[in-house]
Amino acid sequence: MHIVPERDIADLMTRAAAFDAVEKVFAAMAAEDAYNFPVIREALGHEEALYGFKGGFDRAGSTLGLKAGGYWPHNLEKRGLINHQSTVFLFDPDTGKVSAMVGGNLLTALRTAAASSVSIKHLAREDAKVIGMVGAGHQATFQLRAALEQRSFEKVIGWNLHPEMLPNLEKVAAEAGLPFEAVDLPGLKEADVVITITSSFDPIVLSEHISDGTHVACMGTDTIGKQEVAADLLTRATVFTDEVAQSTTLGEAQHAVANGSLTADQITQLGAVINGTHGGRASDREVTLFDGTGVGLQDLAVAARVVELAIEKGTAIEVDF
Repeated sequence: MHIVPERDIADLMTRAAAFDAVEKVFAAMAAEDAYNFPVIREALGHEEALYGFKGGFDRAGSTLGLKAGGYWPHNLEKRGLINHQSTVFLFDPDTGKVSAMVGGNLLTALRTAAASSVSIKHLAREDAKVIGMVGAGHQATFQLRAALEQRSFEKVIGWNLHPEMLPNLEKVAAEAGLPFEAVDLPGLKEADVVITITSSFDPIVLSEHISDGTHVACMGTDTIGKQEVAADLLTRATVFTDEVAQSTTLGEAQHAVANGSLTADQITQLGAVINGTHGGRASDREVTLFDGTGVGLQDLAVAARVVELAIEKGTAIEVDF
């Protein structure tokens, strides 16, 4: 068995490698060469923590495994640890024998950013110039860095419930040599691409805040009850997702489905666009929306890639298990 500790991930995994892994696994899912197992998520009744498992099997990539972890809301204040904690376990699909254990914290951030970045590549207008960010926390910086690689953006605009966090976005924009402007929510109409990455349980972005032709990547809703955008934006947009079953039950689409304004068969897997079985954006005025719910196969794909990189560089720890 190979072990890749959390401390080694940053020196091994690149945004490009994460993008490639996620794009391939989305394609495999749409081709029915890969599938996710049902998600298990439980409140522990201890430390107010949520703990669970995401897993799946990618026949095309010969990857089998699970990610175990969750959210400990008091970690940072009590222990100086990040609140999200996870570990990925990989197994040999031919024998069932465990093959790897990989730190999952940074990988989760990278794969989440890669998912929205893949959606921008395949759904945003080619002439997109302004990117809008809703949310300015730690994950937002990963999202923005990955997104900026997909189009020739000329400006970054951003909104956050707590404006004092907006310098996080401004710093990333400056690194890319781009101007940054803080805006109110109606100001998002200037954006050609909008990424939402919050933990909101109430809609923040309304349909009237989004211009025709915009691509919206909703990346924060991954739990029953969460909501970042108004349901009527989904009925206005052409909706894509990583996995339809998750989109309709715990993703951004759950609310439009619940009120009857959207049905599961109106939601398309992003992998179908990657594979060429769906045409993707149909016009420059069409609003496209990616509901990124976060699937276990994403975690397995990036974990398998980082194990390969660690073995190539000779940094993987090998143990007899």
